[in-house]
Amino acid sequence: MGADAYIAGAYEHPTREAPETSTMQLHAAVARGALDDAGLSLVDVDGYLTAGVPEYTFALQPLTMADYLGLDVSFVDSTDVGGSSYLSHVGHAVSAIRDGTCDVALITLAGRPRSRAQATGSGVRELRTMQDSFERIYGSTPISQYAMTARRHAHEYGTTREQLAAIRVAASRHAQYNDDAMYPDPVTVEDVIDSPPVAEPLHLLDCCVISDGGGALVVVSEEVASQLDREAVPVLGHGEAIGHRDGGRADVTRTAARESGSRAFEEAGLEPADVDYVSIYDSFTITVLLALEDLGFCEKGAGGEFVEGGTLEAPDGDLPFNTDGGSLCSNHPGNRGGMTKVIEAVRQLRGEAATPVQVDADVALAHGTGGVLGTRHSASTLVLGGTEP
Repeated sequence: MGADAYIAGAYEHPTREAPETSTMQLHAAVARGALDDAGLSLVDVDGYLTAGVPEYTFALQPLTMADYLGLDVSFVDSTDVGGSSYLSHVGHAVSAIRDGTCDVALITLAGRPRSRAQATGSGVRELRTMQDSFERIYGSTPISQYAMTARRHAHEYGTTREQLAAIRVAASRHAQYNDDAMYPDPVTVEDVIDSPPVAEPLHLLDCCVISDGGGALVVVSEEVASQLDREAVPVLGHGEAIGHRDGGRADVTRTAARESGSRAFEEAGLEPADVDYVSIYDSFTITVLLALEDLGFCEKGAGGEFVEGGTLEAPDGDLPFNTDGGSLCSNHPGNRGGMTKVIEAVRQLRGEAATPVQVDADVALAHGTGGVLGTRHSASTLVLGGTEP
């Protein structure tokens, strides 16, 4: 991919609960924030990408949002593969910019599951797909699927609950420096293990938060980036992939990150050893462990040992991750954590992360997971470079 395009604007809404704000208003607020960050305005936008607004699924996204924002665009994309959609949107925006279809692409996410008291993760919803008739009737839920992957990983490789808990411990130590984090208090391994069980072996503190909010990114061409009074982050590589049950022959400890990561590294001309910081989608602690293995930061089955001993803790760990506290401690707007993973990676490369957890990073990786591990899911990976031009 080289440096055909740059992330020039990034903004995360500070709210975690917005009972009196509409989802459309949140979209507009984050759009304004990211454009202000880049030094651009809505009239500069000629590409728009968004997905997954539960309150407006009938409204043909992104047509309704483009109308609401008053956009006049030559490129739109509503690819919806769950929480990794927004990393895919960055890759798609780069392709559109490379093809000359647009020069300034705006990507937005917003949602209000907390204010809507939406049952998330542990509730059996109505049957929506053909597969639901064969799976959900037996009580399959998102968290039970993730618990199944964690239990299988423990069976295959001996992964312990203490090792999974180390991931939450690292995130919580970072969250204490984030004024907007929902859960800023540091926790111990014992706190995680002693928290209420949800679906064994996953307990409450193995799970992400449920929050309102949103975020936005602005991806621009090299020509636009060179004219801005703002540091812009080069997009070096992108890869995406999907995983599914493969007719019942799937290995549930294996994720599509293996393919998305490989493609992103190949495009960037880099490898895992070149990465200084990672933003990994953390819907559950097991999600992080599986991603680290499948992205190539350690051997398959060695994730438990890899995360022990402060490996993921900033600034001194070997591979600092999620320095805003991530979805485990800070926020998970709209039940989708991919957007905020890109935003924190941009902050790290710009040197704008919280001072105690700022990493000396030249290369960062952001990785998103969508859908549900253990069944149909997506993966999207971005490799980002230092700021220029």
